[in-house]
Formats: sequence, structure tokens, C-alpha cells
Amino acid sequence: MNIKILSGNPGLYSTKRLVEAAKKRNHNVEIIDHAKCDIVIEKKNPCIYYKGHLVKDTDAVIPRIGASVTFYGTAVVRQFEMMRVFTTTESQALVRSRDKLRSLQVLSRAGLGLPKTVFTNYSRNTQDVIKHVGGAPLIIKLLEGTQGLGVVLAETNNAAESVLEAFNGLQARVIVQEFIKEAGGADIRAFVVDGQVVGAMKRQGKEGEFRSNLHRGGTASVIELTDEEENAAIKAARVMGLAVAGVDMLQSSRGPLILEVNSSPGLEGIEAATGKDIAKSIIRYIERSI
Repeated sequence: MNIKILSGNPGLYSTKRLVEAAKKRNHNVEIIDHAKCDIVIEKKNPCIYYKGHLVKDTDAVIPRIGASVTFYGTAVVRQFEMMRVFTTTESQALVRSRDKLRSLQVLSRAGLGLPKTVFTNYSRNTQDVIKHVGGAPLIIKLLEGTQGLGVVLAETNNAAESVLEAFNGLQARVIVQEFIKEAGGADIRAFVVDGQVVGAMKRQGKEGEFRSNLHRGGTASVIELTDEEENAAIKAARVMGLAVAGVDMLQSSRGPLILEVNSSPGLEGIEAATGKDIAKSIIRYIERSI
């Protein structure tokens, strides 16, 4: 098969591993920078040009779309869909996953466990917002934040009010979530491919750090999920419409709580922690689907 990987950085671990896995299974693979594609829309003949050349003979694409180029990257994925090319991440699912508020609403409607979350339209009544999540300590998150950036732990009500007032003054959209103390600064990432968990790791924040992101200095170790955690991860990916997803969860006294469903999850941390060939699982999913 001819597979295109949509990636703005060929040097990234995830991109290199996908290329390696595709070649090992005797597929032709090419990396395309989606931000440099030209989309041509006309009746019955949608097409894409890359570096002046028509992109053709493509069987499948693997989108690795960064958050900063979601709009254009999604447009490129949608164009491939119009060209009847298989994609491991559908354009609508990509858009849905990048909207944190919408994602939480979709997951809530599906009956999945979530940390209690409040969103307002720059409300000046910060005391009510704090009260809705049970008071401090609480988490304040920028809607556009990634990799732990724009996430604040407010340990007192006064601190929470100050942070909310500051974000509101900057016209920055935020959500406020309850703090799950029993999680102990750790979370779980379950990697789902085609309706199955193919790997899971527990990420632990460094001492004094409530964020467990590996980019923030957290450490990862392999974990065996409970049936409840595995089912929650699979259901979360399904209701978000994602065949390939990284589902982030907290372990709480009331069961797994979904934090986020990532549509372009990195492979480096999960492969290092589990020793599993996740890239191969994605390529095999393409083979089964075409």
C-alpha cells in the first residue's frame, strides 16, 4: 500500500516509528507536511498538491496534526476523505477532540466518569464557580492548553479567585475542575487502536508537581488496567469517533475519570513504558481496514 503520514516534523519519534513500522510490513510510505499542502476544490475532482506535485495513488493517511495547525490540518484530512482515501483519524473526530469543552460534553452524555467541571462565559461571580466544584484545591485549565501548559492548581479559594480573575481579564477561556486528591499526582494513559487497548502506562508527576505529563518531567511505568478502566478507555475513544486515541484517566474512589481523549497521541512514552510496538498496531489497523 501507499501510505502518507501527515506530519510537520519528520524528526519526531512518533513519525519515524510509523515510517519504520510501515516499511517493515512492505508498504510505501511518504511524509507530507500538511501545512504545505495546496487544496484544490472543484466538481467531482478534489485533489491535493504538495510542493507543486499532484498527490496521487494514496491508499491511506495517518494524520499527526499538531494543535497549532488544527484548522488547516483538518481541512487537508477532509480533502483526502473527499478523495476516498482511508484515514486513521477522521476529520470530524479530530475537530471534536481538539475542543476540550465539547469533548467533555460528549463524554458526559455517554455516561463516562469525569472530574466535575465548570465553564462560564467570563463570569465575574468567581465564588459560585469555585463552589460548584466543591471549593479549593481545584484545577484551572486553559481550553487551548496542551502538554500540561496552561494548567494551574489553586490550593485556596483566594488563589482560585485571583487566577480566574486574571484569566477573565485576559479574555482567556478556561474550565474549572475538581481536584482528585486520591490520584496522587498520577494519571493513566490507555492507547486505543481499532477498539482495543494496545498499551497502557501510569504517569507520575515529579515530586511537588501535580501534572503528570512526561513533558513536565513526569515518569512512566507499565500498568495493567482494571476491566472498568479498559472499558472506559474503549468507550471514550468510540464515542469520540477515534480509531486511534490516547485516553487519559485519573484513578479515583468512584472509578476511572476521563481527563482527555487525544487524537494524535505520542508513541515514545507508551512504547518505552510498555515495550510494545504501538506503531505496528496502527499499520495493522490500516491493513485490516483496506
